Amino acid sequence: MKIHTEQQGSQEWLNLRGKFFTASEAPAMMGVSKYQSRTELLALKHTGIAPEVSASTQYIYDKGHAAEAAARVILESAIGEDLFPVVGSEGDLLASMDGMDMLETVLFEHKLWNESLAAQVRAGDLEPHYYWQLEQQLLVSGAEKVIFVCSDGTADNWAQMEYRAVPGRAKQLVDGWVQFKLDLAEFVPAVAAEVVTGNAPDELPALRIEMTGMVTGSNLKEFEASAMAVIGAVKTNLQTDQDFADAKKAVKWCADAESAIEAAKKRALSQTESIEVLFKAMDRVSAFARETRLKVDKMVKAQELSIKVEIKQMAEATFATRVATINARLGRVTLPAIAADFAGAMKSKRNLASIRDAVDSELARVKIEANAIAEVIDANLATLRELAANHVFLFRDAQQIVTKANDDFVLLVKARISEHDLEVKRAADQKIEDDRIEAERVEAVRVAEEARIAALPVAIDAPVSEPVAVQAEPVSAPAATPTAAPVSAVQASVSAPAANQPVAANVAAYAASNRITIVLDGVTDPIGLGMMAFGGRVVSAFNFDCSDYMPEDAA
Repeated sequence: MKIHTEQQGSQEWLNLRGKFFTASEAPAMMGVSKYQSRTELLALKHTGIAPEVSASTQYIYDKGHAAEAAARVILESAIGEDLFPVVGSEGDLLASMDGMDMLETVLFEHKLWNESLAAQVRAGDLEPHYYWQLEQQLLVSGAEKVIFVCSDGTADNWAQMEYRAVPGRAKQLVDGWVQFKLDLAEFVPAVAAEVVTGNAPDELPALRIEMTGMVTGSNLKEFEASAMAVIGAVKTNLQTDQDFADAKKAVKWCADAESAIEAAKKRALSQTESIEVLFKAMDRVSAFARETRLKVDKMVKAQELSIKVEIKQMAEATFATRVATINARLGRVTLPAIAADFAGAMKSKRNLASIRDAVDSELARVKIEANAIAEVIDANLATLRELAANHVFLFRDAQQIVTKANDDFVLLVKARISEHDLEVKRAADQKIEDDRIEAERVEAVRVAEEARIAALPVAIDAPVSEPVAVQAEPVSAPAATPTAAPVSAVQASVSAPAANQPVAANVAAYAASNRITIVLDGVTDPIGLGMMAFGGRVVSAFNFDCSDYMPEDAA
């Protein structure tokens, strides 16, 4: 914080305030001030011309300053610390503190006693009109707390509370001033609105009727002509505050005219029972006044509604344009829906100027909110680009999660990526384990097969000087069955079976040890090939396969 030497209340201090955005202006900037509208603050900052301070207002200021000085002494005695008035700034924000301790950790802010504010202080719950000023004081000074006092300078009427910065409000305040500066750059002061008082139509001449059983004297003709002209001149095309004020006055005037005519009729009736011409004229004027009253009253309400709708639609269009601009910048995600209550802002506003100011303040509020959300989204998208460039597929729900606070969002991104990587590792480990189990199974099958073959009995062959030629003998096929073509003799290095060994077992063992294929099939007659041996069974020994020596159907 930069400390300024200008004394509070001096002209130098007033000039300094004109160069900054001050803490006391913060409530008006946020649209919650009881004494100044946001539009009025924009006009003040744009022109640099402050309104004149009336004598009555200056009296209240002086009374408040005196109570503040007395309250400072009481509070210093209570806390055992000296408190010094300080003017400080941070950037383009200024704060004028009623008091600060030497360590710059405690501030003092005083408001003149009133029961409503005292009740808020006792409850520890201040209105926005008060707490935005305190938030800016804490932001500028860096102090820990503000002792907020409402008093008349005496201990008899005294209420105090401690106010500490509420998380999130400082950010709202800064965002508010950012939007205010943008609005100030585009601000065009409106023509000063005059205090509007409705003008009633011209006064009608007093209707005079004298009767003694008959009309003895009357200005009825003049009254009727004047009344019809005046009523007919009531304006029905309403555009300005003046038009609306005049129309409302005319509605009341017509109602008064109806009442006056009705009263005149009753006075006349008290003098005579019936005078047709008199009453017909009076009825025409009364009916015309009533018709005009109802018509104008209806038009007032309809055109007020029309202008309100127009103001509301313009604000909605402006905000929609701002949202579309932000969404175009964000790209893959969009802003969530932001509720703007322009209709609610118009309620209880008595004229067009106050309606427009209320809507402008609400528009500024939702713009600030949109900008704040967009900043959060920007930060989170940057987090995604930094941490999840290779894991974009994990964040298909970005639209739903991207408005989280950035700290929470970072934790979420890291958690998802960590969980995904862990799952990938688990899958890889599982595949390795599955491959290991399969390899073990295959190896076990191989070992078992080798053990099984090794366990087979091995034939002991008699010595043979030369290979035994095994001649396939022709076999006659049954008459009804065609016989396969003769096959060439095939030699196989098969020793004759030992006398004490089964033939098939010896051949199988020899085949296993010499890596040849042994084919044992049915009797030779239906196959029509092979060697007749070993008890009428076919025993054929071939290398590789038997396709060269058998018909295809047998193979």
